[in-house]
Amino acid sequence: MRSNSLSKISSILFSIFLLFSCSSDLNFDQVNDFKIEPVFVANLAYFNIPANRLIDDGGTNVYPDVRDFDVFKDSFFNERLKRADFDFEIENNINRAFLVNMLLLNEENKVLQTISFAVPAYNGTSNVIKYPTEVFENTRLDLLKQTQRIGFVVIIAAGPPLNNQSEGNLRLRSSATAYLVIE
Repeated sequence: MRSNSLSKISSILFSIFLLFSCSSDLNFDQVNDFKIEPVFVANLAYFNIPANRLIDDGGTNVYPDVRDFDVFKDSFFNERLKRADFDFEIENNINRAFLVNMLLLNEENKVLQTISFAVPAYNGTSNVIKYPTEVFENTRLDLLKQTQRIGFVVIIAAGPPLNNQSEGNLRLRSSATAYLVIE
């Protein structure tokens, strides 16, 4: 009986305590200040060209490749993108030097910007080159947003001729980091 009375008294005191708890006014205007800044990382481009596909006569030759890049057709992404970083890594195990040009092309295939990478010839040791990050902000970002295609031009430097028996590969790996602001 005493336990039951003690339980009732405790319940009443707890209920009275809840009546005097603190509260504050809710401010729903805070929704107007909502801002998130997501960051996305994705593969940008990749190629792996075997040396036997780069048949030449020892002079300068070009290996072209163009790919669609329709990321900026999406207005949500286009309007909220504030910065983009491109990272590139090229591995060369062919006994020839190369110049790799990445071309940003608009819808009329006009070159908006060219990013060049000098690739030294393979000399028997690891030949993986990580290039400085290409940062797109402000005016440069506006040019990037006009990009509809990405083209790669591989220029083969002078040296010993490559043929269908040549060994090795020229490999490019790249990624893009996109910084968005959503308000």
